[in-house]
Amino acid sequence: MASGCTTSDPAASRSAARATSSVSTSVIADRLEVPWGIAFLPDGSALVTERDRRDILRLTPGTNGGRWNVTKVQTVDEAVAAGEGGLLGIAVSPTYARDRLVFVYYSTENDNRIGRFRLGERPQPIVTGIPHSQIHNGGRLGFGPDGFLYASTGDGNERPRAQDRNSLAGKILRMNTDGTPAAGNPFGTIVYSYGHRNVQGFGWTADGTMYASEFGQNRFDELNRIQPGRNYGWPEVEGVGNRPEFTNPLVTWPTSEASCSGIAVRGSQIVIACLRGERLYTADVAANGTIEGTPRASLAGAYGRLRTVVVAPDGSIWVTTSNKDGRGDPGPRDDQILRLS
Repeated sequence: MASGCTTSDPAASRSAARATSSVSTSVIADRLEVPWGIAFLPDGSALVTERDRRDILRLTPGTNGGRWNVTKVQTVDEAVAAGEGGLLGIAVSPTYARDRLVFVYYSTENDNRIGRFRLGERPQPIVTGIPHSQIHNGGRLGFGPDGFLYASTGDGNERPRAQDRNSLAGKILRMNTDGTPAAGNPFGTIVYSYGHRNVQGFGWTADGTMYASEFGQNRFDELNRIQPGRNYGWPEVEGVGNRPEFTNPLVTWPTSEASCSGIAVRGSQIVIACLRGERLYTADVAANGTIEGTPRASLAGAYGRLRTVVVAPDGSIWVTTSNKDGRGDPGPRDDQILRLS
């Protein structure tokens, strides 16, 4: 249930938890291996990364009871799957019809990287040297409404890196499609915000406001409003710190009820997929950019660990399960991609 979450607004914190919402779900693909990233091509088909097999899959509409056809596009041989690393985020160029570019975030033996390529080709690295570890590799990719490529990184299991603006660990990055710093970045580098432990989800509302989910350690997971140059506190603060040098989260949850991974933004709602909490949270964005009331929980325990959530071109919500990631209890159809309406 959502009763354990708190918001930065004391009045909202005192509001009663809303009942778990009901959603209609269907399975559009199953028997996958840790589906991690989803990005849509202009024709409406989807590209999906599998973390451990390091495959890029293409999903196209089928006729079998809502199932989509799944075909393998290629294996990213440069990726090395170990622990939480492997083939992670994927993004499609906003000008794909012209340049045909796809971007992936992947782990090697020594670092995490961002590469760009055309389907069927080898990724060419545009960012290297993102600290790598068995845990806390970040990995989400996405193009913002400003046309720049954003990436989230983890602290690579070395906490001080998150506060070091010269390190790429524990950051949200913003860049051109060749990996160079985007115009207007706060420090003249590709670092956009810092003080993050392990961000695996971000998105934007229609007015361009950016939101991101944050894995806590053992006390609080977070939903943050991301602003350029801000310090989000890790490892000095987990959750709300009320210290002027750090930016407080909008919402926190106990880690047992969350472990927030991917998020999707649809209209004025933010949908957050949770691993350990095995549920979705839906948060309503107020006119001032804060969160209104208490986020609602759905799908609690119904499909196990939930990692990625995206808005499909038709407006539906897609969610991936992550029960074969070494920490879940996979069923015979795992891992799956669910469609919510």
